[in-house]
Amino acid sequence: MPRFSVRWMVALVLILLVGGAFFYCEYLIYFPTILKCAWPKISHARGGEGTDGRPMDSAVRAMVLSDTHLLGAVGGHWFDKLRREWQMERAFQTALWLLRPEIVFILGDIFDEGKWSSPEHWEDDVRRFHRMFRHSADTELVVLVGNHDIGFHYEMDWFKLQRFEKVFNASSTRVVTKRGVNFLLVNSVALHGDGCPICQSVEKELIKLSRDLNCSLQSSQSGSGVTDSCEDAQLYPPTPPIMLQV
Repeated sequence: MPRFSVRWMVALVLILLVGGAFFYCEYLIYFPTILKCAWPKISHARGGEGTDGRPMDSAVRAMVLSDTHLLGAVGGHWFDKLRREWQMERAFQTALWLLRPEIVFILGDIFDEGKWSSPEHWEDDVRRFHRMFRHSADTELVVLVGNHDIGFHYEMDWFKLQRFEKVFNASSTRVVTKRGVNFLLVNSVALHGDGCPICQSVEKELIKLSRDLNCSLQSSQSGSGVTDSCEDAQLYPPTPPIMLQV
């Protein structure tokens, strides 16, 4: 009987050790790692006023990610997808909980096989993405298209681009404003300069956004409102934009 009890005690200790190590490596390890990160402190002496002379609000907490490359049905092994997606999900959810970003940008290549995935595989990839990168209403998630989402320049077409834009409610080129800070997002896949239809559309939108941003700055500096040349311009906060692209 004592020998039997000792064996069970040893087995229980081993189970607890293995279980504890597994729990730490698969869940708890993300907390001490991400706790090493912190938001930079902004000096009021350096950034206390905006371009219009009024005091600026507190800094915007923006987190930037890139190239998540969710594996697809063709080249992705189920166990590889399971490991990668669990690690990305835990890292992202832990970062949201500890750092509390107001806005999160994911700069392209959301999927690994978006450039050739079938409608069924695309729906599955999108479902997994939304599960992994779920977030509260306090955090805004902004996604930018990449070449693995719609294909490289010579592979992209309107169908794949519009499929991506519909799912993520995101046009190729746009300005996202968060508490007075302008972020200019650009689809660099379409900046090949060869006059392709998608390229022309993106370039035209960039020219319009450039005019809108310039008019916004001029309007704040002149003090006399919008000039005649800017009557139909969309006005943004008069701050220099932060450009984000893949």
